[in-house]
Amino acid sequence: MGDRTGPAGGRGYLDAASAEPLHPSAREALLAALDDGWADPARLHREGRQARLLLDQARESVAAEFDCRPDEVSFTGSGTQAVHLAVLGAVQARQSASRGPGHLVASAVEHSAVLNAADWLHRVTGTAVSIAGVDQVGRADVAGFAAAAQRERTLLACLQSANHEVGTIQPVAEVAAECERTGVPLLVDAGASAGRDPVPAGWSLLAASARKWGGPAGVGVLAVRRTTRWREPFPADDREGRRVPGFPNVPGILAAAASLTAMSEERSRLDGALRALVARIRTAVPQRVPEAVVYGDPDSRLPHLVTFSCLYVDGEALVTELDRAGFSVSSGSACVSDTRQPSHVLAAMGALTHGNVRVSLPRDANEAVVTAFLDALPPIVARIRETVAAGTTGETSAEVSA
Repeated sequence: MGDRTGPAGGRGYLDAASAEPLHPSAREALLAALDDGWADPARLHREGRQARLLLDQARESVAAEFDCRPDEVSFTGSGTQAVHLAVLGAVQARQSASRGPGHLVASAVEHSAVLNAADWLHRVTGTAVSIAGVDQVGRADVAGFAAAAQRERTLLACLQSANHEVGTIQPVAEVAAECERTGVPLLVDAGASAGRDPVPAGWSLLAASARKWGGPAGVGVLAVRRTTRWREPFPADDREGRRVPGFPNVPGILAAAASLTAMSEERSRLDGALRALVARIRTAVPQRVPEAVVYGDPDSRLPHLVTFSCLYVDGEALVTELDRAGFSVSSGSACVSDTRQPSHVLAAMGALTHGNVRVSLPRDANEAVVTAFLDALPPIVARIRETVAAGTTGETSAEVSA
């Protein structure tokens, strides 16, 4: 496994944007719910009523955090499922068979769940898709987005609350105002920010993922305003307000709600500490690593996340070497299963897509782990560059000899 150069010889987990370690509140709620919330909440017997009571309490807790009504909240099997249901259900509800396929607009840096759903609609139903551009820090262009949303027969607009790769906060309020003026519903993917940053107002549909805020995997949230037209895109089921088919994972949902509440209560304390640690990384990486570039807005950003690229270094090789040194980070496109794919987010920003690394700090990150990471990074990058240079020189010599 190689030497461990993480703090105190242990691991430095720096991939919280993929999955935040399970919050203690979530663990406690999960264990309790395995005893009390295992029954079918749709049944009228005692065990079913108990499970339904717990499920309702969790729904009320999540609704309070997202500033909506409990009956507007449904629990899904993942954030991706929540996004797909939101996109497909909103578009199908507003389509008119007599007028033909409509139009959807999304920013170029949306999570792949949004872009894949839009692409599916285009291929299967003929829905036109407009991709709105972003600036060099990954922020959506409000004027361009608004112009695309004004297109005739626009059925849905999609804008994330904050970018999942570079952390830039998106102008949701401005876009929401334009969408309200033109009568276009707005889906906000809050997967990157829920639990860490207040959910922006103005959304018509909202999606989020529990594993991003310290809840268990396998729980997502879909919220649909009562004033928003939405129709189930798949065979109907009586569960979860007829929005999500299948038996709800009550223990997982209770754990997700508990961790969301806990993270929200800790937000003011964690925000400043994590923001300062990320600011240190943003400053130190270009100083210590030659030809390294840091991305995203330096100020209007998520508190725990930073992405940078090191020229002449393969991202996969860098992630592997950092893992051997005791640090868990991510690279490539942060929202696809094959992380070797180039980042569509960085490409949309006009940035280098080669050799990028995303560092995202968990809630318990401290100075020690950041110091250890910043000490380990420069020699690892230098070693990889030397290996690449030696390989290139060898190839050139062989060509000359031939």
